[in-house]
Formats: sequence, structure tokens, C-alpha cells
Amino acid sequence: MAVSANVASAHTSATPQKKLGFWEIWNMSFGFFGIQFGFELQNSNVSRIFETLGANKDEIPILWIAAPVTGLIIQPIIGYLSDRTWHPYWGRRRPFFFIGAILATIALFIMPNSPALWVAGGMLWIMDASINISMEPFRAFVGDKLPPKQRTTGFAMQSFFIGVGSVIAALLPWIFTNWFNVSNTAESGKIPDSVKWSFYIGGFAFLSSVMYTVFTTKEFPPEDIAAFKKANKEVGFWDGVKETFGGIFKMPKTMAQLALVQFFTWFALFAMWIYSTNAVTSTKYNMKVDKGVVQLMEKDIQSVLSDTKVATQDKKLFKSLQADINEINEYRANENPVTISINLANHYADYINTTLSVANKSELERVKKEYNDGADWLSVCSSIRNGMAAVFAFIIPWIAFKTNRRMTHLICLVIGGVGLMSISWITNPTHIAISMGMVGIAWASILSMPYAILSGCLPANKMGYYMGVFNFFIVIPQIVAATILGFFTMKLFNANTLNTLVLGGVSMIVAGILTLWVKDDDK
Repeated sequence: MAVSANVASAHTSATPQKKLGFWEIWNMSFGFFGIQFGFELQNSNVSRIFETLGANKDEIPILWIAAPVTGLIIQPIIGYLSDRTWHPYWGRRRPFFFIGAILATIALFIMPNSPALWVAGGMLWIMDASINISMEPFRAFVGDKLPPKQRTTGFAMQSFFIGVGSVIAALLPWIFTNWFNVSNTAESGKIPDSVKWSFYIGGFAFLSSVMYTVFTTKEFPPEDIAAFKKANKEVGFWDGVKETFGGIFKMPKTMAQLALVQFFTWFALFAMWIYSTNAVTSTKYNMKVDKGVVQLMEKDIQSVLSDTKVATQDKKLFKSLQADINEINEYRANENPVTISINLANHYADYINTTLSVANKSELERVKKEYNDGADWLSVCSSIRNGMAAVFAFIIPWIAFKTNRRMTHLICLVIGGVGLMSISWITNPTHIAISMGMVGIAWASILSMPYAILSGCLPANKMGYYMGVFNFFIVIPQIVAATILGFFTMKLFNANTLNTLVLGGVSMIVAGILTLWVKDDDK
């Protein structure tokens, strides 16, 4: 496309890339602390929010589809637009940092106050879109400002801040509960205060850290402003959209090879984010009750659903509860005691008009506490995962120097895959921290190595465009995972979400092996 080439030529910076000092790289990367703060709150708590608001196990992946779909749309468009943006004060990438931070902060404040499941699902769309507006140009920012020899360091610094932000964000619900005595349980259909306050802190952290980068980092203008503006006028917005989404068929060879690696990597990560909460709480914590209690619940649910006088909204709730009962009858009919959902426990612990005894309700309160304790511990383990990523971000450049970037990524992904699989073998939930630490090693590499390899084969003047196209292969596997994991979990794995995590671990190992076929000039 000749027009696109003209546009690209106008994007060259007037100032050649120079080697930057440590604190300059620090300042330009600091915004990722807040971005990942918000992203980790989303990843660690959204399934918990969905389950608390009544989502059934097979509904959770579909609800999660909001995140990758928004990424699929937003990331390449923002990358394309940021390549073609210039403001005398705000620069090229920083306007998007700023706008995304404002919108994401608002979404983070609203999300934990969702009154119903459909509201939470809608807020996930808005929150993920807002985070992507800020996040996407940050990847191109490294290519803009750093010479090729410093890009591995630049992406590693981003990985460090991603790790630190994730550590604190993942820990917050546990900190509020254990340090400040903020409740980690709530009445049926309500989000615990510990989660709410975590999101409020996250909104503040997101906005303040991104603003720090905006105000401490300079961008250099295009070499020829007049030519830049003229070229942008020649290519309309819709032409740009078509070029962006058509770019998936015109990728450089190295980018296409990395795309396949990314597909299996992010399929694995999405499986972890969707199902780790359920897998850990339902199998590593005691969420079992006597089967007789379940039978009383079932009798009560059927009575409500057959009553023509019951409000439609109430029947919708009880249909959700019925789905949980049906799952128990289909997959755990021979068990006693039997594992129940947090949906059932939440409702019947608070439900007055039922045949359940005081002792039954006391048992359900215990189940609620077990679930929330398990979710909190998983948040701690997620924090450990991200802490390992932050530390390992500084080790990765050394490993890459001693070997090469492909081998570094292979080693890290295999370690992460084994770590994810190991959750199914663990009996003591404390040991999940080790598993997540292993995933953290993979996470550090996932956030740096593919981008370091990719940046070396891309034209600097279209860095944002190609990074946006590349991110198709972050969101496409997530869409695939959201579409099929519910079926896999229920029909192939008999509703055992631990097996879904094993599948994710295998996928991550496959991604590592595929790295060997990636062409990289850094041998």
C-alpha cells in the first residue's frame, strides 16, 4: 500500500534514538505499574465477582469473552492511531496514556459496586477497553525511545513494573482482611468490602502512575510536521482500520512465527485466569456439605420455580441456583458430603423462607468463609507469581545474553507450564505459592521476550501499528478459550476445573517448544 508507506515515512523522529540512562527508562516505564495494577485486579477478582453475583461454572468463560473482544478491537486501532498522532505538548503516545487512565479509573471504581451479573459483565467490557487504550501505546513507546540494543532492557523494565504492580494489587484483598479487619464476606449478591477497597486503591494507583510517566517523559516530533499532517489526511480513518485488520495477513516472518507462540501462551493464561479461583476454592478448601442439605435446597428451588406468583427476577435467580443443583446431580451424585457452589452457599446462608435448619445455615456460613479464604489465598499466590516476575525481569536479560532470546523464552514457558499443571497435584493449598512462583518466571518472559524479538524486525516508524496487529494473537486465543473452555470443563473434564488448568499448562509448554522455530537475529 503506497499511501501507507508515505504515512510511515513522515513518522521518523527528528532526533535519533540515543542511549538512555537508568532513571529515564524508569520514568518512561513507571506508568505500567498502574496499568498492571488495574489489569491484575481484573484478572484476580473478576471470576470471584461473577461467582458472587450468581454466575454458573459454564457461564464464566462466556462472561470473560468481553476482555479479549475489546482487546481485539481496541489494541490495533489505538496502535494505528498513536502512530499517526502528534500534539505539541502531549506528544504521540502520551495522549492515549492519559485518556485510558481517566476511563480505567472510573471503571475500577464502578466494577465492585455492580448490582447484578449483567452489570459486572458490561463493566468488564468498559474496564478492559480503557486499560487497553493506555497499555497498547506503551509497547510502541519502547521502540520509539530506545535504540535496538536497549529494547530488551526497556521491556524488562516494563516487566518489573508489571510485576510490582501485580504483587500489590493481588495482595490487597488479603491485606484489607488480615491487616485492617475489613470483611471478605458479604450478604448474597454483594461484593465483599475487601474487594471493593482494593478496586478503589487500584483506581488511584492507575491514574497517578500513568500521570507520572506522562509528565516526566518527553517525545520527539516527526521530522517533517507538514508532511506528517499531509500524509495523515491522505489516509482516512476507515482506510486505516482496513489496513490494520488486514495486517494480520501481511506480517513479517518472525512476527508470524511469534504469533503461533503467543496463541498457545495466552490460551494457557486465560485458562488460569478464568478457572483458578474455582479450581482452588472447590478442591483445596472444604466447600462440602451433607447431601441432605443439597436435597432440601433442591426441593425449595423447585417449589419456587413452580409458583406462578413468584416475581420474574426471583425466578431468574432460582434458575441459576437450579443450574448449580443440576451440576451436582450430574457430576457428583454419588458423593457425600458434596461440594457446592458459592452461589448456593451465599443464597441459602441468607435465605429466610426455607426448610434449612440453623445448623444447616451455620454450615453454609462456614462454606462461604472457606471460599473467600481460598480466594484470598489465591490472591496472595498471584502476588507471589507477580513478585517472581518482577525479580526475574532483571535476570532474563542475563539469561538471554548467555544463551539467546528464543532459548530464554523456551525455558521460562516450560517452567511456567509445569507450575500451572502442578496445582492439580497439590494437596496442601500453601504449596500453590510454589506453583504460582513458577508461572511468574514464565510471566516475566511473556511480557518481555516476544516484544524484544519482535521490535528487532519491525520498522521503527510503524511500531505502534505492528504491535497492535501482533496483539491479535493475545486476544484471539483468549476468545477461543472463552468459547470452548466451558465445554471442555463440563463435558470432557466432568466439571473438574483442575483439569482445565492442566490443559493450560500443556498449552504453555507447547508454546515454549514452538519458540525454537522463531527466527531471531539475536542468536
